[in-house]
Amino acid sequence: MTDERMSTGDAPSRADDGPARGSTLARARNIRCVYGGGEEDFTAVDGVSLQLGDGEILGLAGESGCGKTTLGNALSMIATPPLYVLSGTLEIDGEEIDLSTLHASDLTRHRPYRGRTVAMLPQGAMNSISPTLRISSLVKDVMRAHDPKVTKDEALDVARERLTMLEMPVRVLDSYAHQLSGGMKQRMITVISTLQNPRLLIADEPTSALDVSSQRMLVEMLLAMVEQGIMSGVIFVTHDLPVLSQVSDRLAIMNAGRLVETGPTRRLVEDPQHEYTRTLLSSVLDPSHETRRRGVARRTGHAAAGADPRDPADPSGTADPSGPAGPATTATTTSTEEVGTP
Repeated sequence: MTDERMSTGDAPSRADDGPARGSTLARARNIRCVYGGGEEDFTAVDGVSLQLGDGEILGLAGESGCGKTTLGNALSMIATPPLYVLSGTLEIDGEEIDLSTLHASDLTRHRPYRGRTVAMLPQGAMNSISPTLRISSLVKDVMRAHDPKVTKDEALDVARERLTMLEMPVRVLDSYAHQLSGGMKQRMITVISTLQNPRLLIADEPTSALDVSSQRMLVEMLLAMVEQGIMSGVIFVTHDLPVLSQVSDRLAIMNAGRLVETGPTRRLVEDPQHEYTRTLLSSVLDPSHETRRRGVARRTGHAAAGADPRDPADPSGTADPSGPAGPATTATTTSTEEVGTP
């Protein structure tokens, strides 16, 4: 690493405001990451500091490219070139871990912490399952990576116990990836990622490739794992704000490699202080009654060009178009039948 790389960046980002509940589980300080290898280094994370309480789920949100995944890689100690962690520490269980990866030996130094102290549930986790191996083989490989003396039977016993605890079918251990739904594959990878009972789980976009029902099941499983003490805290990384508003205790908003605002989820959603946070929240579609009614009017041709599409009987535009009577209800039914006609 060059001296020029070490001097990349400006002032650190805004400090975290502290956990919402319980004692502090983990505290990260001044994490700075760059992508190198070209003519100039690109700063991806610029002086981020945050805290996580024991039993807390912290939602990390921001637009694509803001540095969320890079921060997760640094915290879970899996950063490899061209990603370099210039500085930063993670204090957890009374031990302060140097997260920097300026030397090849740093990856070996971090090995005892990976999977046990901090585990990573990566993006595209469903692609982590080999199509030619049964799930049981993946379980065995993961367990032996941390303890080479573990037998196959011992590894499978741990997995069966975990699946039973989470009310999941044990038979999936004998399945191949193509025999499982997308949601089940994601949940299995989540289970396998936490077989070592890590203190902290970094969940990077775990719901992005799932339908709504599968998202709900995965979120409920993560909550159950925290409640049952399988892990003590989760940093839930996503740009899906509606999901975060349901699952997280606090939110941290990231933009251009820095944290711009943190706070309790409800307060931050209802009363954001930073301009970027307000912009990010305003980008979420809100299917309110008015929005849905105007959409129905446009689709069914009830709104003439340049005319106000509101119901003349309801000038305020507050009527629910899904109500028991009225032209909107009839028009919606007719439109649906037309769409379904071969």
